[in-house]
Amino acid sequence: MRDWLPFPLLTAALVALWLLLTESVALGSILMGGVLALLTVRGFIALDPPAGRLRRPRAACALAALVLGDIARSNLAVARIILTPGKTERVSGFLRIPLDMRAPYGLATLACIITATPGTIWVEYNSANNTILLHILDLVDEGTWIDTIKGRYEKRLMEIFE
Repeated sequence: MRDWLPFPLLTAALVALWLLLTESVALGSILMGGVLALLTVRGFIALDPPAGRLRRPRAACALAALVLGDIARSNLAVARIILTPGKTERVSGFLRIPLDMRAPYGLATLACIITATPGTIWVEYNSANNTILLHILDLVDEGTWIDTIKGRYEKRLMEIFE
């Protein structure tokens, strides 16, 4: 069964996504979604993704809740910056942060978290010295940003993926 359907959850999720996008549960839509999902999974296998495991699902759920809260708070902060121009002296800039984490799925998740949070962008990952380069809209204190990324996100991601 594993040879024929190597990623059953991914296949089911892709079929469900297809049905949502087509807004139909007709037999033709289900068959088309199944065929597309199987072809997509075969393409995914060709990429040869590294093996990975979610070691602590509860910690992942707690991190997801934390990230959603941070995204909401960041949305408000960016809206305040945009809607009140000239009231505060803003300094945007680039910041290089050293990382301890090397797990590929942990790094990918960190990139998604940082980029999904308004006001921050993941610019570069340097694998030689294991650092990331971020662009931050309101770079007030570099130490606070480093502590936030390392203590708030990296520590939890290492707990989940390493």
